[in-house]
Amino acid sequence: MALTPHIEWRDGQPYASEFQDVYFSTDHGLQETEYVFLHGNALTQRWQNLAQQTFTIAETGFGTGLNFLCAAKLWLALAPKKAHLHFISTEKYPLSQADISQALALWPELSLISTPFLADYTQAVQSGTPLMLFESRIKLSLLIGDATQGLQALNLNHTSVDAWFLDGFSPAKNPEMWQPALFAQIAALSNTQSTFATFTSAGDVRRGLIAAGFAVQKKTGFGKKREMLTGSLVRPIGDAYDT
Repeated sequence: MALTPHIEWRDGQPYASEFQDVYFSTDHGLQETEYVFLHGNALTQRWQNLAQQTFTIAETGFGTGLNFLCAAKLWLALAPKKAHLHFISTEKYPLSQADISQALALWPELSLISTPFLADYTQAVQSGTPLMLFESRIKLSLLIGDATQGLQALNLNHTSVDAWFLDGFSPAKNPEMWQPALFAQIAALSNTQSTFATFTSAGDVRRGLIAAGFAVQKKTGFGKKREMLTGSLVRPIGDAYDT
């Protein structure tokens, strides 16, 4: 059974009481997503020159779905019409229909993307059935529960993750998620072209990703954040995604 978070609304924006943390930047969450996750994984360039038929993004921390919607909007604008985006996201505490609808109402510019998503959101959370959206150009798989366990049980049918959005709550406030086992599984589901981006520059996260086989770079963070991390896999750990 999914655990529902306790949401406070502060100045019209959602705040997670359990983690004492925001779901997105109070400066401008939409621009934060574009800067950290879309630009951090160079998705514009990659999708404009896409050769493969399916591109897979995996995310830790679905939250309000803002990252998914921004990625979906960019995909529909840039990717070849016959290509397919598979967006996989873990979420231990899925928002209620009312809360996620209220949160996404902050971004009317995403309404053409958010409306069909919201129509089937509750079903996706309760059933675990992937959503097929936009004439099946985009597939959304929500893994409800612990991030590491969800990714360990993931069957990608001999494919791998092309880009990672590492977006759980702050490592200082959500240490249970940011663990070596998670980083190892991220590497196991990746290939040598896989990239990641994350809002955090915490030392434990940087060291964990390096130990898992990633080359890690610090970049200027968004807004008031001084630094963030991006990188790519250079040393795969095993062949877990080929099993």
